[in-house]
Amino acid sequence: MAKAVIIGIPGEAGLWLADLGAGTVKPLNPTGDLGTANDLRKAGGTFVKGVDLAVAVSSAQVALSGHVDG
Repeated sequence: MAKAVIIGIPGEAGLWLADLGAGTVKPLNPTGDLGTANDLRKAGGTFVKGVDLAVAVSSAQVALSGHVDG
């Protein structure tokens, strides 16, 4: 099972590394193949691997209340 997730949000150039075990989220400077995937993402592409649900919400409060923004 995955213990970390790399996140990219539309409109943000950088990526984030969420360490699920440590409960932390830190900026990630992508290099190599990940840098290439990030360049494709910034150009409008989508890359998904090993994730079966991902939803962007406007705030943590929205997510904690069980709602998904429309």
